[in-house]
Amino acid sequence: QVQLVESGGGLVPAGGSLRLSCAVSGRTFSRFPMGWFRQAPGKEREFVAGFKWSGGGSYYADSVKGRFTISRDNAKNTVDLQMNSLKPEDTAVYYCARRRDMAVVGTRSEADFDSWGQGTQVVVSS
Repeated sequence: QVQLVESGGGLVPAGGSLRLSCAVSGRTFSRFPMGWFRQAPGKEREFVAGFKWSGGGSYYADSVKGRFTISRDNAKNTVDLQMNSLKPEDTAVYYCARRRDMAVVGTRSEADFDSWGQGTQVVVSS
C-alpha cells in the first residue's frame, strides 16, 4: 500500500510563493509516477502537474505553466511543487497522487491516478 501525506499549504498574498511537499511511503519511491491535482470551492478536481515517468519528464496544466515546478527529492522520499507568482485563482486544496500502472504517459485524468493524499489547503489573497 502506498501512503501519501501533503504539507506546506498556507495563506499567502498574490504574487507570493509556496512550496508543497508530498511524503511517499509503502513502495520503492524511485518507481512512483507522481502528480499533483487541486480542487477549488465549487469546482471539480483538476490536474496541475505530473511526471511522465517515475524518473522525470514533467508536464503541467496550461494555467500554471511557467509558474509551478514539480520535482522529487529521493533522499527525503518526497514529491514537491514549487508555486511562484501565485494568483487568487490558485486557491484550492492541493493533492498528490500516484499514477496507475496502466495509465497513458502524460495523462491529465483524475481516473488515471490512485493512492491519494489527504490534501493541503492553499489560500491566495488579493
